[in-house]
Amino acid sequence: MAADSPSTPRNPTPSAPRRLLARVRDVMAGDGDTDARLDQIAGIVAGDMVAEVCSIYVRRAGDILELFATHGLKPDAVHTTRLGIGEGIVGDVAAKALPFALADVQSHPNFAYRPETGEEAFQSMAGVPILRDGRVVGVLAIQNRTQRHYDEEEIETLQTVAMVLAELVTGSAGLRKTPDADDTGDMRPLRRAGVRLNGGLAVGTAVLHRPVFRIETLVAEDPAVEHARLRQAFAEMLGALDDLLANGALEAGGEHRDVLDAYRMIAEDDGWVRRIEEAIETGLTAEAAVQRVQNDIRARLRSVDDPYLRERVHDFDDLADRLLRHLLGPDGGVGRPELPEDAIVIARSMGPAQLLDFDTSRLRGLAVEEGTPTSHVAIIARALDIPVVGRVRDLFDQVDDGDAIVVDADHAQVFVRPGPDIRDGVHETLRARAEQRAHYAEIRDLPAETRDGVTIRMGINAGLLIDVDQVAETGADGVGLFRTEIPFMVRAAFPTVDEQEEIYRRALEQADGKPLVFRTLDIGGDKVLPYWDSSEEENPAMGWRSIRISLDRPALLRQQMRALIRAAVAVDRPLDLMFPMVAEVSEFDSARALLQKELDREHRGGRALPSALRVGAMLEVPALAFQLPALLGRVDFLSVGSNDLIQFLFASDRGNPRTAERYDALSPGVLAFLAHIIDRCREAETQVTLCGEMAGRPLEAMALIGLGFESLSMASPGVGPVKEMIRGLDRRELAGFVRGVLDDPDHSLRQRLQAYAGDRGIVL
Repeated sequence: MAADSPSTPRNPTPSAPRRLLARVRDVMAGDGDTDARLDQIAGIVAGDMVAEVCSIYVRRAGDILELFATHGLKPDAVHTTRLGIGEGIVGDVAAKALPFALADVQSHPNFAYRPETGEEAFQSMAGVPILRDGRVVGVLAIQNRTQRHYDEEEIETLQTVAMVLAELVTGSAGLRKTPDADDTGDMRPLRRAGVRLNGGLAVGTAVLHRPVFRIETLVAEDPAVEHARLRQAFAEMLGALDDLLANGALEAGGEHRDVLDAYRMIAEDDGWVRRIEEAIETGLTAEAAVQRVQNDIRARLRSVDDPYLRERVHDFDDLADRLLRHLLGPDGGVGRPELPEDAIVIARSMGPAQLLDFDTSRLRGLAVEEGTPTSHVAIIARALDIPVVGRVRDLFDQVDDGDAIVVDADHAQVFVRPGPDIRDGVHETLRARAEQRAHYAEIRDLPAETRDGVTIRMGINAGLLIDVDQVAETGADGVGLFRTEIPFMVRAAFPTVDEQEEIYRRALEQADGKPLVFRTLDIGGDKVLPYWDSSEEENPAMGWRSIRISLDRPALLRQQMRALIRAAVAVDRPLDLMFPMVAEVSEFDSARALLQKELDREHRGGRALPSALRVGAMLEVPALAFQLPALLGRVDFLSVGSNDLIQFLFASDRGNPRTAERYDALSPGVLAFLAHIIDRCREAETQVTLCGEMAGRPLEAMALIGLGFESLSMASPGVGPVKEMIRGLDRRELAGFVRGVLDDPDHSLRQRLQAYAGDRGIVL
């Protein structure tokens, strides 16, 4: 084509952007497969932008940009030409998530010539990233034979088209599927380490946890109308922020007010608002303009190292979500697509109620950028037997919806877009574990009895009604610990007495006659209720929590005990309850006195009382162990909470990754302390149970049985492995061995216990 051809003017004037968008929109809404529609769009953009070439590259697994459609390059290059992120001009656009324009592209040091495309004939080039949720999902590029200087308006038009095009690129099943076998050589797994929040292994499809907005109309008919809608929504959003600032509870805390003041200043940022208005002028609706600007902000700041600037991305994310809610209305656009059958949820942070919003029958795993092993979402995940890895830095920005994901919580790592070797290894491990679960199902109804005839009572820990069903599924003897705070944590307000009674009644019914022990409310520390106004503490695990809150707010405890009493009466079941975090005998006495007041209140009101009542205490604070002679005369049973007890013994925060694995539960010190408790309980003929992670691990459970524990309560997945271990050991011989090594000065007795089990064929 001649240099002075009218189709390639030096400074062409493109058609009105809105007209171009309307044509692109019509193609996207039309019939035909994805490839055909992309080809049509490439032709429309080339003609409207007066360019000889328009090409659309789509990001594929392994960070590969594949040419999916072109007008002007050789047709054989489609699905053949591929560039890595950062390779060539197109790869550079994707790597930096920034527009590019150059009149003499072949002189650029990043120019990568692909002979199959025939692009050596073209001198100038402009390219823009195709962005979705701040991630580059492709590149849109145009080329001309002449040295053309693309102006800002032309680049802006390309960016607007790319924003609309993102809907087709990410919404098409044909583009989101895993690459064919020929592609696997390009797939490189991205591995990210974190902290184990709940063990297990899962492989599946990534689902990003974020507000999902159904923006059905992207192209505007009348920009003036869209500007008016934006102004109204913006005013409503600022008004809502002002309401937050005027809230008395927040005003009392200076730091909260400072944060909200700064947040409002960001909301009024002139540059942010102006860019949304400019996007509307290119032909987008107000909501599409908000989304496009936010995509650009995310993309530009993703790679910034400055933590302050990275935090501002989250601020703008939240503000954009708020503005979209006002634009779309309460029922106009917020939704969540149906989960795939093998969903792996990726989140920055998550509360327990949010986790339960998902269809748990399809949920295979969870990976979050925040979280601790004792956070409430981790507790819920353990109840649901969902593998969770937490504190995976920057994971949310490195994953796309639909990516293949492996959550290896046992080793605290996440693989994004794993290669075939990793996928094959994971599937083999899952197959072996399925066979193991089938074996545990076979021994479900066999007694947990040692070879020398000692029966070990095995309970499960529960907190949700669905957990109680695991008693029958696992063959457990009952529920040794029902965490009553979990129903509080997943609600927007304190449950009433009637609401609590309903929960406790249903739990007793589902236990189907087997024992169920309720633990009274254990909130505070890391278990903060969303509606509970509690001040921050330097050491929350050792602060105002658990029974301390219950005794300082006795009405709360009395209402709970009233509901427990009535629930037991309603189903004609005995009532077993225990008080958590008791540090001294006087605290147990105070809590027991409140219980007696509730019993007296029910009696005076003519109500029936439970057929039997047993009241216990949890030993989690070491100080209580030195008051056991006084305590054991008052309680009907004792439950050792090993998780908190061990962190207090070692002054080691189990939520801190630097100290969580520093000390071993199988150290001589821990086992000797537990032996002291067992011996005092035996002397007093008081039943004692251990509830905690130790009970659900076969090696640790073996040590506990050697010390003398005959009742254990654990997460339901531990029942099968621990029962198999129990059935392979001789309790009398084990007791002699464990008691004989308690005075050793070693850091841990783990290796000696493993050797003991190995020599005797005890399955761990």
